[in-house]
Amino acid sequence: MNEKGTIFFSYIKYHRKSLALFSCFILLNWIIGYLYHTPTEMTLYWTVLCLILGILCMTVDFLRKRRNHFILENVKKNIHLNLEHLPRPETIAEKDYQNFLDILREDLSDFHTAAGKNRQEMTDYYTLWVHQIKTPIAAMRLILQEEDNETNRELSIQLFSVEQYVELVLQYIRLESISTDYDFKMQELDEIVRQALRKYAPLFIRKRLILRYEPLNCRVLTDEKWICFVLEQILSNALKYTENGSISIYMKADSDKTLVIEDTGIGIAAEDLPRICEKNFTGYNGRRDKKASGLGLYLSRKILKKLGHGLKIESEPGVGTRVMISLNTAHINYE
Repeated sequence: MNEKGTIFFSYIKYHRKSLALFSCFILLNWIIGYLYHTPTEMTLYWTVLCLILGILCMTVDFLRKRRNHFILENVKKNIHLNLEHLPRPETIAEKDYQNFLDILREDLSDFHTAAGKNRQEMTDYYTLWVHQIKTPIAAMRLILQEEDNETNRELSIQLFSVEQYVELVLQYIRLESISTDYDFKMQELDEIVRQALRKYAPLFIRKRLILRYEPLNCRVLTDEKWICFVLEQILSNALKYTENGSISIYMKADSDKTLVIEDTGIGIAAEDLPRICEKNFTGYNGRRDKKASGLGLYLSRKILKKLGHGLKIESEPGVGTRVMISLNTAHINYE
């Protein structure tokens, strides 16, 4: 049944009591006509006249109600706290409902204003905290560099992890802000990948992992800062969950501009794989590690979506994980 038919039967159902009362009056008219020996032609004429007037009135009322229904449907799709285009109330009940909606709109507007203010205050606080924490981190790094020994090297690695978590917080704040800026340019992919690799070089050395990397020779339209952050998060996960073996970085042979980062780590459980990019989801590996935040892949997927890139992850427990980033900019989302 189409929408117009649904509206019509809904209208008939709503007015069933009025229709039943109208039918009773018609029946009563025939009974009185029979009792008083009124000519059948006169009773029939009166019945037809009432039916014509009734159908005419109901048709006009139905068309008006249907028009109001379509207006409300359009308002519902584009409401955005704007109720100015609601149909004019025809009854006291409709007017009361619209007054009630006006009150709700004002309350909701006040709520959004207060929530936006609280959110901005929280964002300002964490942004200030991130920038302030960088000073003691830099001071600790200088102190650790004064003497080269095993303890200081281990502390430097842990300090590096702290820096990464601080950077994760900062990028999360920036990404959630509607004023996030993007600078799309044609970039040399090799330069971006090498920038991320240099940052994680100490971890490769410490864990004695093999890096399999050959020049990619690929230029992509992207934002250097954000795509570099994504690569760092994927490398961080690969290093965290790979105890021995290698990490490979290469372009997928049978596709156009798909970057692959593959490791020989512990892999991801099949039941966790569909949810690994959900916010705060850590899965079996994260629960076992007890240090996973559940934000890295969530932010990576969100960033790639905003950049117009794609993300696909394949994994097998005990074998390793393959992360594929499609760098074809099919569609760019701006906010």
